[in-house]
Amino acid sequence: MPLIDTFKALSDPVRRDILNILKDGTKKSAGDISSCFDLSPATISHHLSILKNADLIRQTKEKNYIYYELNTSVFEEILSYISGFMDKDSNK
Repeated sequence: MPLIDTFKALSDPVRRDILNILKDGTKKSAGDISSCFDLSPATISHHLSILKNADLIRQTKEKNYIYYELNTSVFEEILSYISGFMDKDSNK
């Protein structure tokens, strides 16, 4: 996934809030996530879709439910990319 899509997905405060909800490592259903917001289920579904397309979250289906969780490998890639701009020899 291009980095621009990742940063675009992270630019929205609702999507960042969804990521914060998922950061404890527990899989959550769309209903669980939706209950944390005063937004329509369709709006939450749209945000989940954007996060999924940016590979920031994964979904798994169990019986009749879809559960979402963080894809931490993408965050590791972002940190690695950003750390490449740090001058390790600088004492500034």
